Amino acid sequence: MSEIRIVCPQCSATNLLPSGRLGDGPKCGKCKESLFQAHPVELSAVTFERHVQRNDIPILVDFWAPWCGPCLAMAPAFEEAAEKLEPNVRFAKLNTEEEQMVGARFGIRSIPTMVLFRDGKEVARQSGAMMSGDILRWVESVV
Repeated sequence: MSEIRIVCPQCSATNLLPSGRLGDGPKCGKCKESLFQAHPVELSAVTFERHVQRNDIPILVDFWAPWCGPCLAMAPAFEEAAEKLEPNVRFAKLNTEEEQMVGARFGIRSIPTMVLFRDGKEVARQSGAMMSGDILRWVESVV
């Protein structure tokens, strides 16, 4: 059985797990918190790099801002999709108001914008608010 790297949503430590054990409720070897919490991880500029570069599972990042009505409207749908797709896909949120340089680096021109990363590289992008079922179908079509 191969091993897979999973970054802890709490302490950002990188954990090695047997790939067949992702659904067994694994805990972080450093902080002992659950590696999968069925809701999006809040990222900062510092934690963004670690999560995107070191997770061996795809990571879907919602670029959003607290003043954005469509972002706030989509938040429950994004959370619901996270509940359904973890541990196969990590869901994360990055506040572009607080982390403007990260948003600029990825050319985020409108929000909400979801970007799917795999192996540290962008593989798909979708702008505009979506409902949970639409998020699920889109992610499953590109993963």
